Amino acid sequence: MLLLTRRERFNAAHKLYQEEWSAEKNAEVFGKCANKNWHGHNYELFVTVKGEINPLTGFIIDLKRLSEVLQEKVVEVLDHKNLNLDVPFLKGKMASTEVLAVSIWNEIEKEVIELGAFLHSVKLNETENNFVEYFGPNA
Repeated sequence: MLLLTRRERFNAAHKLYQEEWSAEKNAEVFGKCANKNWHGHNYELFVTVKGEINPLTGFIIDLKRLSEVLQEKVVEVLDHKNLNLDVPFLKGKMASTEVLAVSIWNEIEKEVIELGAFLHSVKLNETENNFVEYFGPNA
């Protein structure tokens, strides 16, 4: 079994905020991330797939096709968007990096399988110091 990783980048704004809480409670729990005027990140996404080498192609997966899936399902949907307001697959969800990583997994898993590999992990860097890595619901 081999692992192969593709990196993509996107920029997006969000805020962490619970509507049913007061502004004070949100500030206490989320700090600057609850800023009423939003804040943004330059995200770096690493999608790792696993599988065996196809003897005809020498690939685990066609990276061009994987990149096309990531562009269509993730980058075009998230880049230069407000995660709280503009992203259908985040509607009604907290726009945290953790929730975003799980949501990205859910958006791309089927397509990765159709390309002949299995999704191993979704790693999402929010800042140079903070990232989350998700290994799927059965990890």
